[in-house]
Amino acid sequence: MAAQRNRAVVQNCAIASNVNRAAEVFFEHGDFIYNVIRHRAHDPHRAEDLFQDFFLSLVSRPIPPDVRNIKSYIYKSLINDIADRARHLERYQILTHKYGENHYPTVNNQTAENAFIEKEQIEKMMGFIRKRVTKSEAKAIALRYRDNLCIGEVAGRMGIDKRSVSRYISAGLRKVRQFLVFEREA
Repeated sequence: MAAQRNRAVVQNCAIASNVNRAAEVFFEHGDFIYNVIRHRAHDPHRAEDLFQDFFLSLVSRPIPPDVRNIKSYIYKSLINDIADRARHLERYQILTHKYGENHYPTVNNQTAENAFIEKEQIEKMMGFIRKRVTKSEAKAIALRYRDNLCIGEVAGRMGIDKRSVSRYISAGLRKVRQFLVFEREA
């Protein structure tokens, strides 16, 4: 137990020492670090994140004491960190895209991300429609336009004939149009 406490104390002292060294480097070379990051990142929000991440990088991997040219070491470390961050971001975007392709099918040949956004917008629109039409009208409209089914398929799913589906869709859309016209005039 005492050995674990001693290791924890030594580790805390090492971390505190690394934080102090990183703070000294940032105090002395902070403007240089920020300018390099800002020049390479091209995005002010990303530059702020990279600036903070570089501080943490220096805490976890302090500058070795035998380095002669600290600015050169900082520059190389920054370039490597920025490249690592870019690769990480690219991997994240690729994985997000793959997830979107697998879980959100494309709509009208859009990318997975756009299909996801469109799906959310369609769900909001369907909520708006459901509040203004009957259940049968809402279901017919949803199956026809949200799920992209033909009239025959909608009829099969609802267990009614095609003419009834057409009447439900027409009546529902007429109610929505009337509401929208009324809202625009008000």
